[in-house]
Amino acid sequence: MQSRTAARSAKRAPKPTGPWRSNIGLKIAMAVSGVLLVLFIIAHMAGNLHVFEGREEMNAYAHGLRTLGEPLLPHESALWVLRIGLIAAAAVHIWSAVVLTRRSLAARPVRYHSRKPAKGESRHAVATMRWGAAVLVLFLAWHLLDLTFRTVNPVKDVPDAYGAVVATFSPERWPVTVFYLLALVALGFHLRHGVWSAVQTIAGPDTKWRKRTQAVALAVALVVVVGFAIVPLSVTFGLVE
Repeated sequence: MQSRTAARSAKRAPKPTGPWRSNIGLKIAMAVSGVLLVLFIIAHMAGNLHVFEGREEMNAYAHGLRTLGEPLLPHESALWVLRIGLIAAAAVHIWSAVVLTRRSLAARPVRYHSRKPAKGESRHAVATMRWGAAVLVLFLAWHLLDLTFRTVNPVKDVPDAYGAVVATFSPERWPVTVFYLLALVALGFHLRHGVWSAVQTIAGPDTKWRKRTQAVALAVALVVVVGFAIVPLSVTFGLVE
């Protein structure tokens, strides 16, 4: 019965039609797009830290992003190019993950009773990555409505980026801060495994690099989580007003 089920599932499995639709090609695409997203996350984290320099410096930083490339380029055009590039990278990352997951399930419809994780891989890495990704997608939607489009933010004045950050993490809006911190925890786990997995895909599973990769992945995850968390916590507890 199981063998017939496996055969039927294998017929329904997505079939690779080119080098970039093979499992290896998809893993490389997911790794490269993931690296681009990590670079953006680190840059975004560094930008957020301008809030500690005060309203004038934070708003000047936000204005610089909107006027990047002027007068050669129209207002905000360079920023939109970056946004579209990030959307494309995220789409490739998610699409690659979905296709690889479907193929994995189709190839092995009956789960292993026990699977020993590879060195450096968490025993619950797959579940953490999937559920963490779902949390991050929900958070991203809220984050765009809150601090990008200001739909749910009390500060509607676009140039006042400092005021928007202070308003969204004010003490009376503590559920937003809690949600933000939970999303950061999910991001940390995602980065911890994702950076490790990306290096394994791009550089290969060289044992002499394995421990270094684990250390780098953990360091990146901790720096990003702490770097992002310090802003809402400082606003909530009155260190930034």
